[in-house]
Amino acid sequence: MIQKLLTGFDNMPEQSLASLEEAREEGRKVVGIYCIFAPVEMIRAAGALPVGLCGKKQEPIAAAEAELPANLCPLIKSSYGFAATDTCPFFAASDAIVGETTCDGKKKMYEIMQRLKPVHLMHLPYDPALPHSLAFWREEVNRFGAFLEELTGVPLTVDELNRRICIQNRVRKALRNLHEANLAGGGVRVTGRELLNVLEAKNFWADQEQYAERLEALVEALRDAPAIEQAKGPRILLTGTPIGKGSDKVLRLIEQSGATVIAMENCTSLKAAWTDVEEDSSDPLGAIARRYLNLPCACLTPNDGRAALIRELAGLFRADAVVDLTWHACHTYMVEAQPLGRMINNDPGLPVLHLCTDYGESDLESLRTRIEAFLEII
Repeated sequence: MIQKLLTGFDNMPEQSLASLEEAREEGRKVVGIYCIFAPVEMIRAAGALPVGLCGKKQEPIAAAEAELPANLCPLIKSSYGFAATDTCPFFAASDAIVGETTCDGKKKMYEIMQRLKPVHLMHLPYDPALPHSLAFWREEVNRFGAFLEELTGVPLTVDELNRRICIQNRVRKALRNLHEANLAGGGVRVTGRELLNVLEAKNFWADQEQYAERLEALVEALRDAPAIEQAKGPRILLTGTPIGKGSDKVLRLIEQSGATVIAMENCTSLKAAWTDVEEDSSDPLGAIARRYLNLPCACLTPNDGRAALIRELAGLFRADAVVDLTWHACHTYMVEAQPLGRMINNDPGLPVLHLCTDYGESDLESLRTRIEAFLEII
């Protein structure tokens, strides 16, 4: 039963292309997104369809390096390479791209990406605790709303925004429940790699109510299922930079080495689902602004929220250890690695392995050796 439900999430990027084509035939706009700071509730409320864009594979990086520095983060190079070589069908289908100032490399990438597609850039305040940060970010949310209304010709209404907020909150709740059901009673029913499949589908599923229904069915099935044999290995909380199909080598190596990734804190997993937007607000754009500003990304300074989230996840899911992953030249996550590691060692008192790598596979065996040695120590 569980495997049948999991299969329903397979190949969702490929399946979503038909939905994009259907939406375009109906006159709906498609908005490409790269980051969890893009308010998908607003995009859907404006009658458009948000879709996650390619940026998690090695193949287009060489082409990107014709314009971008070689010592740039692989996520940025892959994202731009897919766009520049026209090998991402979701980028091709997008009428516009929404970007965000989460790091200097991405900011500059969006500058040159504007030659390929219209790009709307949302400017983040870097310290959300400052008194004026929320007001600034609210204006950015308002500006994004005006951009969407001009793009689609559909006004953003309070009722439709609140409806979309409720749907996305339902998805977030189902994703949280999925992890809790998977780990009920101390066992593990679904591997980290299988979880990644389910999580990535969110970025491509056109009908989010249907996605929530599929998630809820999977949650119910997991609650009645026995734990799998692999659950006997160490329980690893994977933190750090975003991963996905094509950039999941560390996740694969951890589980091939006999451990189980019980949860992922990164943007492609629980960080994006851990908090909800206030529902039924008379000011839904204000509610959206408050929630998105408090996402604990390493681009924020100080970023106390990420440490708090890791503590909470490690305790809730009874992690045995933490693996913290950063991509080469991802300066914000790399700088956070040492102080974060010290914090995890002290509270909640777990061993931490920090790995810095890229999308290539030339270091697979050295990574495997480090992971296996770390697991032996545990």
